[in-house]
Order: sequence, then structure tokens, then C-alpha cells
Amino acid sequence: MSAETTASLPPQAVEQAAALLRAGRLVAFPTETVYGLGADARNDAAVAAIYAAKGRPRFNPLISHFSEAGAAFAEVVEDDRARALAARFWPGPLTLVLPRAPGSRISELAAAGLPSLAVRVPAHPLAQALLRAAGVPVVAPSANRSGAVSPTTAAHVLEGLSGRIAAVLDGGPCAVGVESTVLDLTGATPLLLRPGGVPEDALRALLGPIGRPDPASAEDAARPAPGMLASHYAPALPVRLEAESVSPQEALLAFGPALPGAGAVWQLSESGDTMEAAARLFAGLRWLDAEGQRLGLTGIAAMPVPEAGLGAAIRDRLARAAAPRG
Repeated sequence: MSAETTASLPPQAVEQAAALLRAGRLVAFPTETVYGLGADARNDAAVAAIYAAKGRPRFNPLISHFSEAGAAFAEVVEDDRARALAARFWPGPLTLVLPRAPGSRISELAAAGLPSLAVRVPAHPLAQALLRAAGVPVVAPSANRSGAVSPTTAAHVLEGLSGRIAAVLDGGPCAVGVESTVLDLTGATPLLLRPGGVPEDALRALLGPIGRPDPASAEDAARPAPGMLASHYAPALPVRLEAESVSPQEALLAFGPALPGAGAVWQLSESGDTMEAAARLFAGLRWLDAEGQRLGLTGIAAMPVPEAGLGAAIRDRLARAAAPRG
């Protein structure tokens, strides 16, 4: 992939960013969850450029983003459950996996050859403005190199992708800080493929029972949704989970009162607020990784985070960050 100059665009440059997307270029932009790396979802070459820029495994499909539910449902076969979820949670951090519509324009490469598509309507006003101005469906995985810590500011995007994409539309820090919840509606029982910005209990209140994918097939070559690789969101330093003590040779990802003795500390939320912790998670992992390497530390110790609220999504990200590399 040839290098190119990456422009940092101010919020008012929406039309410029939209023109770049229509021309098949890659543009990073903020959503309420993390910054996404956008491309025209109908353009095979543009979608391929996302995989190249991220170094992303080709069996991991991409989420298509739309400005409103009607545009999303034009690409998939929705049902009453999907319509009810869209009415309640869109725009917002919820991705629905549904059967692909026969006339869908979405690139097969974006779907990784699967008969389903992952679709969502983001809530961030700048994302909404960009999608309306572009007038095309936009695939947008997190705007970072594959497997690395997801970006929650424009500066994070430039750290990992400068020279590999055309532009980043700067909308400030992301509010939610973890990716969207991914819910599979292709079968009779809804399946939670990825915890995220919409808590599972809020989904159960609307749908009733929700299942989980079979762990035995989680490493199949074709993934049903983004974010299902076992080792993902991984800093360079190894991550140790559920830490109840910490050594001077470790960096600490703290939740609540920090454990004493760490070589470096990033506080997710001193008050134990999972919403605050989610918004600070990826920035914290990124900072601890860089600071820990600078100081010669041996790893990152992560304090326990409860399942309640966005805690499940945080725990999911940390488990992936700590998974064996291979």
C-alpha cells in the first residue's frame, strides 16, 4: 500500500470528507463509540484498502454505517425484532447482524463472503452529518492497525494510520469509548456476539432471552461479526487480568481505589463508574503500553471490573487484550 499524506480535518470539513469517501478514499471519523475508518461500502477497492491499512484478517467482516434505519434496512432482511430494536436504540451503539437482502449493494468483501450483514446507525452528530453528505453506506471498523488499541481521539488515529489513509475528521474524544454491541438476529434466538455500548439487560428487556455463540466455533475461519477474534485490542505489553496486587515492574489499569506499588497507573474510574471507565479504557491501555515500554516495565495489571452496565464490554475488551498471541 502506497503512503499518502493524511489530513486532519476540522468538524466543518464534512463535505470535503464526504467527497473523499465517494472517491474511494479512506476517511476516519468519530462515532459515539470509537473512531471508525470509513470507506464506501459498495466499492470493493475501497473496502480492500481498509483491510490493507489496518492489516486486518480478511475473515473478520466489517460493519456498515447508515444515517437512518430505512437506509440500513434496504440492505438487509429485517424482522419485527430488528424494527423494535432500531426504534429503541438507533441512532446508537448497537449493531444488528441480519440476512443480506437480495439487492444489497454492500461489497462481498465487507461481508467476508457471509450471507449476513452487520449494520448500524451511529449517534454522533459528526458521523451523522458525514453519512448524510456522503450519500453512500460506509463500512467503518475501528481506525487503528488490526489488533491494536482502538482510537478514541483523532490523535490516536494519526498515531497508527498517518500516511495510510486520506484524512481524519476531528470530532474530539468519543463519549462511550467501547465499540457497539453486536446482536445476531439471523436465527430464531438472538445471539450476543459482542458486548458493547448497549448493555445486555437493556436488550433482554425488549427481546426476552438472548443466547451466546458456541465457544467451539468461535475460532472458525468465517466470523459472524467483527470483534470475535480471541486476541484483539492488544497492546504490546502482556495484560494480566483480575489483579489484586501489583509489582513495581508492572503498569496498573485501575478501577476504583488504585492498588499501591505500580510502576505507572492509569485510572479508569476512581468512583467505580463503568461509563467513565469505558470512555477511558482504550486511551488508558494505549498510554500504559507506551509509558510501560518507556520505563522498561514487564506488563499491565488490570484490576477487576464488575459485569454491570458497560462493565461486560470492558471485561470483554480486556480478555481479548490478554489472550495469547499467535
